[in-house]
Amino acid sequence: MNIRRAAPVSFTALAAVSALLLTACGAKDDAGSTTGSGSVRVVAAFYPLKFVAQQVGGPEVRVTNLTKPGAEPHELELQPKQVAAVADADVMVYLKGLQPAVDKAVRLEKPDHVVEASELSPLEEHGDEVDGHSGHSGHDHNGGDGHDHSAESGGDPHIWLDPTRLATVAVGVGETLAEADPAHAADYRARAAELKTRLDGLDNEFRTGLASCERHEFVTSHAAFGYLAERYGIDEIGVTGVNPDSEPSPARIADLQKLVKDRGVTTVFFETLASPKTAEALARDTGATAAVLDPLEGIKDESAADYFSVMRANLDALRKALGCQ
Repeated sequence: MNIRRAAPVSFTALAAVSALLLTACGAKDDAGSTTGSGSVRVVAAFYPLKFVAQQVGGPEVRVTNLTKPGAEPHELELQPKQVAAVADADVMVYLKGLQPAVDKAVRLEKPDHVVEASELSPLEEHGDEVDGHSGHSGHDHNGGDGHDHSAESGGDPHIWLDPTRLATVAVGVGETLAEADPAHAADYRARAAELKTRLDGLDNEFRTGLASCERHEFVTSHAAFGYLAERYGIDEIGVTGVNPDSEPSPARIADLQKLVKDRGVTTVFFETLASPKTAEALARDTGATAAVLDPLEGIKDESAADYFSVMRANLDALRKALGCQ
């Protein structure tokens, strides 16, 4: 479907040659996990965007996820076959600033049709509750000493944790697929509308479920839930910033220990793809409970869970932590 343009030797050509050499030598160099057998080649940068592409694309698409199941997307490094997949994509779906290697591949390879999620749902900065600012106040959001991806992208990248924002992305994916494959345009738009309806329903579940709670503050090891907090009127307190690999300073930990005790925070959340040690230590030191809140950056077993089931599990966990009726 995708007609490649004649061009001088480039990143694409070098990647293709490297892939052939690696294959000839017997080295493993996967392009990523691929779902579906349709003729439209869609490449998605990481799980939530892959989920949208798969739901909207239906049987017409074959979706490759550059981030393998269970892998942390923030630090993704692309292999030659993955770069070649970006070059050959009929539609590329990514979020600028979250994965620099993907940004580079898209910039150099110039796929014919591109969905950049933050163009559909602009990013925002989210604040820090420890110093007395709201979790969605607009203040700088880097709670640790590590690198903060929000500085690269102009805001917090975790837009998919607000279902209404993901619905906006879904509609945009539908329009781009319709442009890339006009013969099935009506099908793509219909499936995008159906997914938007389901996401609007999930939004209603969160609004109802978090409407009446004893507490409104929750602590997370990875400050990924700013959009969710903003949408539903609760406050996230991140141990670290938006990058899960950053490390909190001793002063940060001391401030958090005091805040958890002073404000009666009952739960310190950790995520599924990063070490729980810091969150567990903070919970142990303050008498709080450690529990999982999944930022949905990747799912280890997609046959057992999907975006909706994980988000509903997150809602249950938040309701318990916040004492919601």
